Amino acid sequence: MFKRLLNLLERGPRRLLWTVGLLALVCLAGGGSQMASMTMGVDDYDDSESAAVQVLEDVEKATGANLEQGYVVLVELDKPLDPKSAERPKQLRDAVDLIKGRPEVTDVADFVSAKNPAMVRKDGRSTYFVASVKGFTPGDAVTKAVTETQDTLEADKQLRDSVTLGGPTASNVEASAISSEDLGKAETLAFPILLILLLFIFRGLIAALIPLGGALVSIAVALGVLGAVMTVLDLSIFSLNLVMALGIGLSIDFSLLIISRFREELRAGHDTLEAVGRTMRTAGRTVLFSGLTVAVALASLLVFPQRFLYTMGIAGIATALGALIFALLGLPALLAVLGGRINKWAPKRWQHTQERGAGNESGGRWYRFSHGVMRRPVSAAVAASAVLVVLALPAFGTKFTGIDSASMPADSDAGRVYTTLEKDYPGSLQSPVHLVSEAPKDAGAELAAYRERLEGLDGVAAVTSPRPIGDGMWETQLALKDAPLSLQAQDTLDAVQGVDAPYPTVTTGNTALYDAMMSSLGDHLPLSIALMSLTTLLILFAMTGSVVLPLKAVITNLLTLASTLGLLIFVFQDGNLAGLFDFTSQGALQPTMLIILLAVALAMSTDYTVFLFSRIKEGVDHGLPDREAIAGGLEKVGRTVTLAAVLFCIPMGALVLSRLVFIKQLGFGTAVSVIIDATLVRALLVPSLMALFGRANWWAPGPLRRFHERFLSGLQERDESAVPAAAGAGRESVSTGREA
Repeated sequence: MFKRLLNLLERGPRRLLWTVGLLALVCLAGGGSQMASMTMGVDDYDDSESAAVQVLEDVEKATGANLEQGYVVLVELDKPLDPKSAERPKQLRDAVDLIKGRPEVTDVADFVSAKNPAMVRKDGRSTYFVASVKGFTPGDAVTKAVTETQDTLEADKQLRDSVTLGGPTASNVEASAISSEDLGKAETLAFPILLILLLFIFRGLIAALIPLGGALVSIAVALGVLGAVMTVLDLSIFSLNLVMALGIGLSIDFSLLIISRFREELRAGHDTLEAVGRTMRTAGRTVLFSGLTVAVALASLLVFPQRFLYTMGIAGIATALGALIFALLGLPALLAVLGGRINKWAPKRWQHTQERGAGNESGGRWYRFSHGVMRRPVSAAVAASAVLVVLALPAFGTKFTGIDSASMPADSDAGRVYTTLEKDYPGSLQSPVHLVSEAPKDAGAELAAYRERLEGLDGVAAVTSPRPIGDGMWETQLALKDAPLSLQAQDTLDAVQGVDAPYPTVTTGNTALYDAMMSSLGDHLPLSIALMSLTTLLILFAMTGSVVLPLKAVITNLLTLASTLGLLIFVFQDGNLAGLFDFTSQGALQPTMLIILLAVALAMSTDYTVFLFSRIKEGVDHGLPDREAIAGGLEKVGRTVTLAAVLFCIPMGALVLSRLVFIKQLGFGTAVSVIIDATLVRALLVPSLMALFGRANWWAPGPLRRFHERFLSGLQERDESAVPAAAGAGRESVSTGREA
């Protein structure tokens, strides 16, 4: 593979560079035009196979209304309103007429039409009504509808200050707008910090700008892939957050590794093309394995039927592909063009402090630190493991919640409507349980008796009268006393489903859909974790030829994830540091975001594992004793891994600035997992465990060893001329490991 790349570079690196740039432009143009068609609805979290989702389709066919969508409109009144009155005040009449006139609205229910006095606040100073809406096609139709409705309300002088638009449809649009706005602010804040750090870490202006160019290529290719996929499959708009952050992070990681190795080869006296060749046979191979681990870890999200999750999987694969295209094609071509000019506009004292070459690592801080750890490997391993376990302890108390208007910022319109109704309208119908019964036209009396039985349940605030909604279909709405996604609401739902219905009845609505989502996630999560673990094991085996090192990597990755979950619970579930991070705790974590975090954190942990293992194995293959190879490997890539982790944390950590709490959770969790992995795991746990295992690190059963030597050894292109001078004493460790 790399021989062909070098042939292309010899023929003309500029041609290859232009090809990569043109590919990025084509992908950006094609993919960017499709972004307006991305979805942003609550159905992004649905499993289409669940009964609660399928009945939504039946209702929509019968009535034209999508029960997952809808407006909830809060009206502040000038004069107190008698809830028993049949007269609507002018403000309410005008607001109802305005909403009813919208083309997407199919039905409006206020306190008069619904015969529900509870839709008026106790002091009579405000009331609310709900509007059913049609299902929206993917794209900007829903955004256009909500924006036009808000603009019409704003244009009415009498309604602008007294009417607030909320509900799931408005909430979805606001969440998307907030996400995009917050992402832009986060990037604006993170970019200058990132640029300054890049300048100091890459030790030169030209080198510092390269990963930013790589990020543009990665993001452009990812958008192109997403655009192509969207010709056959709807995708969620929230994946763009992942594309931006992951594209920047991977490009920095890969660029830092390759540029560091290229400079090392230049300092060793090799000409430009030879330095590029040696770099790609070593660091390039590492980047290839690293990119594959990221892609396959995120590919595990494809097993979930929820659009939100499989979109993230597709976005992760596409971003990793874009980062690999730049790192393995664009970057070597750029290095071939630049040559020694990679160090231009870099102070000489910075160049002298670059990572040391292959000749002598014994004076480095990472070398001395790793030997200090390996002198007391048991103590270091126990101490690091103890810290990780303590951090992970809160994970046993994990609670979950979904995404609805409750997760919106309090200063958003949808958030204000939700908070006001929860506070002032107990048992409101803003998020009712819909009971859809398959019953004949004359089933009214039996369904009315069913309604009376439901009214007697604890947790039920009110039940509307059953109404026919289509041929052979009736609907009853049930208001809950508790928040629709709370544990208490789930208990009430179980009680409702336990009441014998006179006809086949399916529950749907926020509470039932959340219950169905959790069941679906639980069914698919074991397969996703198994795929993540298996593919990680296979890729690391292909790289190292060992079964011991991949198993240790999976175990340490799981420790990292568990400790990250513990910190997430401490901060977001328990509400600690809520003031610092500016959020209101929901008392639980969002499960789909946790699954994405699991995939991203595992991908990045394995990414850094590949960086370290590849350099250690390079030393072992060159005959260094195991501990010398470990210390030398850490000296070579310890700084790279640590700095890569710091730089990756900036775009991901910037997501903490989002006003959406589930985006905050993703940013905080990913940044924390990377920091834990780069410090406790890579600096302490890995070298101590490798020292304890010694030659057994490289063990594989005979059949697997022979399989690796026959079919996978070609992946290990080594630079035999780079054998350290002190290699001779340790060759028996390599042969013994392979003979085991």
